[in-house]
Amino acid sequence: MTISACRDDLAASCAEAWRLIAAGVEAVRAPFHTPTIATVDAEGRPRLRTVVLRGCAPQARRIRFHTDIRSAKSGELARDPRIAVHFYDPGLKVQVQLAGTAEIAGADGAGQEAWDSARLGSRACYAVEPGPGSPIAAGGAYGMPKDAAGILAGVVHFAAITVTADRLEWLLLDDAGHRRAVFDWTGTGWDGRWLVP
Repeated sequence: MTISACRDDLAASCAEAWRLIAAGVEAVRAPFHTPTIATVDAEGRPRLRTVVLRGCAPQARRIRFHTDIRSAKSGELARDPRIAVHFYDPGLKVQVQLAGTAEIAGADGAGQEAWDSARLGSRACYAVEPGPGSPIAAGGAYGMPKDAAGILAGVVHFAAITVTADRLEWLLLDDAGHRRAVFDWTGTGWDGRWLVP
């Protein structure tokens, strides 16, 4: 199905949104590979970050990304698991937003499979010292592991974040007329309706 084929079909728009998200897991150069997430900090301020999409299960309404458990976003999601995820492809002129709940799993439990599937180079990020967001004296004043043993020691800082969506918004910017829709999860399926773009 093409993007234009779903412009006036609610169900097809929702399915295309999930297809684009799922394709973004493996297509590392695709814009959907690096969505932006929104959380709320302890003072109630919104926080935005770009993450790397690592998993998608459309039937379960889930996406997954990885983070360092020491990061601010981990603490924010532990305190308030509500999350929004924004995807945009400027070539397709498609924006998808997910809203839902995040679940944090360390590599000592449900996140073990995610850790095992990560490349060694990606695992190195979790062994950085001091932890992400820590103040340092100069731009390069942090330590990265130099060997496999040091990299693998970062497992204690690794977390897989799984987001279960309960709302999806679709926006197609099209010369023939923009289309916007919102879909809410009812417990048995997506209930969609058109919105003014």
